[in-house]
Amino acid sequence: MISQADARTVAAQLGRAPRGLRAVAHRCPCGLPDVVETAPRLPDGSPFPTLYYLTCPRAVAALSGLEAAGMMREMTARLAADGALRAACEHAHRDYLASRDAATGAGMEPLPPGTQSAGGMPDRVKCLHALAAHELAVPGANVFGREALAAAGQWWSRGPCVAAHEQQTEAK
Repeated sequence: MISQADARTVAAQLGRAPRGLRAVAHRCPCGLPDVVETAPRLPDGSPFPTLYYLTCPRAVAALSGLEAAGMMREMTARLAADGALRAACEHAHRDYLASRDAATGAGMEPLPPGTQSAGGMPDRVKCLHALAAHELAVPGANVFGREALAAAGQWWSRGPCVAAHEQQTEAK
């Protein structure tokens, strides 16, 4: 369950009402949520395979810069050439799927067979945000998420990404 205060913070971070919130999966060193866990299906029943969703706009911007700089292409090339790395990504993929399956609530239809996990796993790298969110939510689970976070630097060092007045404004 997610508190109303955390839901307001996430809404302020996203600039819109969040969908399918289940819990805060990780908090930034500033204390605010930076990753939330979402339901595998949205309230209207539509599939939402992204279990761990990065919400901090500063983290999102840092990772977007890495994507624009070509980090995903470099990681995908390494994945194709390195068996140990492929095995680590397969393990991350299985962990993600198991966690998402466990989040499927009673009476909730499971996602269709063959639904991908996140970020292109296990075959390629297509979204650093998803891989980083997985690593933050489950430390040690995602090697590429860990690498992306290390390269992103300390996005939280300037303090909270949203001010208390923004969180209160979103509540109105």
